[in-house]
Amino acid sequence: MPENSPPPLGRNDVEIISREAAYQGYFRIDRYRLKHRLFEGGWSGEMEREVFERGHVAGVLPYDPVLDRLVVIEQFRIGALAAMDSPWPGNDFSPWLLEFVAGVIDEGETPEEVARRETIEETGCEIQDMIPVYRYLSTAGSCSEYVFLYCGRVDAANAGGIYGLTEEHENIRVLSVPSEKAFQWLDEGRIVNAKALIALQWFRMNREKLRRLWNPS
Repeated sequence: MPENSPPPLGRNDVEIISREAAYQGYFRIDRYRLKHRLFEGGWSGEMEREVFERGHVAGVLPYDPVLDRLVVIEQFRIGALAAMDSPWPGNDFSPWLLEFVAGVIDEGETPEEVARRETIEETGCEIQDMIPVYRYLSTAGSCSEYVFLYCGRVDAANAGGIYGLTEEHENIRVLSVPSEKAFQWLDEGRIVNAKALIALQWFRMNREKLRRLWNPS
């Protein structure tokens, strides 16, 4: 922090006047009335904002350091379909996205537990070891979702097939791809999911370190 700089603003510098559920369906939207301290001193005027309560998420990039392969999943996403109403995604844009494992953290679960559970449910692979990558907010201007991102060591020798929970309308195709192929997809712009983009960029920088850590022979 620069010398003589003011202390950072935090939770105690926001006054929540009211919060109510504006919508409750598959997801929830809350309406806030609030005000907050200003950088130049004093307080903002009262404002109203809606927040998409998505829940918090654990994500995993499954990697086999022996085979040097990543386990990638592909599935339909309603948000991607809605984005196609705009002209900017392009004619080759698809609502079936290339992603990595992710799942919502339910009450009583830890992010690590969700990461391990979802990897089995979505890919059939079991995490043998796991390291944290990043924690981040998906889109803080309108959504509360906080993501815990990991890289998990798996055996990808038999990875493949169709997975997901039918009762949750999941239809997930599992792909085992060489690391260089995943990098090619990244460079070609085929990876448009934020978690996958972040995970792959990190993996590209840390791949050799991971291979030494998890496959020392």
